[in-house]
Formats: sequence, structure tokens, C-alpha cells
Amino acid sequence: MARPAPSDRTVEEWVANWYRALDRHDDIETLWDYLTGDDLTMVFPEGTSHGHGDFRKWYETVTNRFFDEQHTVTSVEVGPWRDGAAPLKVVVNWQAKIWDPPAARSEWLGFDAYQSWEVVTGPAGDLRIRKYVVDRLDPMPGSRSL
Repeated sequence: MARPAPSDRTVEEWVANWYRALDRHDDIETLWDYLTGDDLTMVFPEGTSHGHGDFRKWYETVTNRFFDEQHTVTSVEVGPWRDGAAPLKVVVNWQAKIWDPPAARSEWLGFDAYQSWEVVTGPAGDLRIRKYVVDRLDPMPGSRSL
């Protein structure tokens, strides 16, 4: 018997938990619980990653580049569930600091990120990201560019 699709509220909380893990710079092993395996595709402004190996490289780069990160989810739209998968439209406000040596001070970044995701449910009913696409980044006033 197929499991019922997760509620929109459950999906919204799960998305917020994903971003909290990124803000804390959680250990990569923790993040695997949010992602599928070899079929994972993530499209960022700086490039596309496939699978865990590429994600690991991306994560190591960004956690050593950005600090004092804060992601605030402003909306999550859950599309229809089909065969254990659903599309999401996610909007998140991302703010962080960045330091470019030998600058005397760090600089602030702030963007509204518009994203398209595909999530799937695993055998235990857990949610996983299969596809994550940053469709666009709108800079906040005063933000430096990436």
C-alpha cells in the first residue's frame, strides 16, 4: 500500500530544517539525509552538481566562503504528488557575510533566491531533494554581488 503524500505543512517544515542545517554548516553526513544519491542534480549560479561527490565539493567551497548565514524561507508552493514525487517552488531570503583577503572587513550579501525543486519520498516516507535549481537571485539593496 502506498504511503499518503506528506502534508504541505510537513514539506514546509522540512524545507526550513534544510536551510537551518545549511546556516549551521552542519556536517556533510547530516545533509545526506536530505538528498537522493546518484540521481541528485543541483543547479547553482556558479554551476551544476550531480550526485554526492559534486555536492560535497560545492558544500566545502561555500562553507569556507560564506559565514553568518541566515536563510529565511518566505514561501513554499507544493505541486501535485505523482509517483512519490512533487515539484516545489521555494523562495528564500539568504543573507551572509563574505571576506576576500586581504580586505580589512567582511562584506554583507543579501538575496531573494527563487528556486524550483523536485522532492521524492523514500521507502520510509522521508523526504529527499532530487532536483534543486536556483532560477534567479534578486539582490537586496546594498548587497555586494556574488
